[in-house]
Amino acid sequence: MPRSFDITAAYDSSVEVVLAAFADEQYWLARLAESGADEAILDELAVGADGAILVRTTQVLHRNKLPGVVAQFHRGDLWITRREQWGAVSDGTAGATFSGAIPGAPVSLNGDAMLAPLDVGSARLALRASVDVRVPLVGSKIEKMLGGQLGELMQIEQRFTTEWIAGRR
Repeated sequence: MPRSFDITAAYDSSVEVVLAAFADEQYWLARLAESGADEAILDELAVGADGAILVRTTQVLHRNKLPGVVAQFHRGDLWITRREQWGAVSDGTAGATFSGAIPGAPVSLNGDAMLAPLDVGSARLALRASVDVRVPLVGSKIEKMLGGQLGELMQIEQRFTTEWIAGRR
């Protein structure tokens, strides 16, 4: 049974400024380079005339770096695909849907996010994710581990985004 997680992060920039970073190819190339993955690919970045954003990435973790429980159930390197689709800013907020998968593995991640004003010049990202690991007996343990890592990943990405924006002001 899938496990749900609610995660939040705060930004020292407005919704519009954060979304402008998400729409910038140089942002994604730098973020992927800092991701810690052995390989990181920006598969697609499409920005609509209305400001909507579609991002698809692939990250590869070599087998020798995988946690033991993951390596037990997955042979070879771990390819992680990720997709985010942000809507345009409307009434000061922007919503997104996202998904992640590991091709060839019984794992899926999906959810939605909302970027909204927190205070003047700052924003809050609220994310609701569902992780589903279809492995008998240990699936729920892996889901819990992935949920914890998702929270850590969101904090790392928030710090990166904050620093990236600050470096361009």
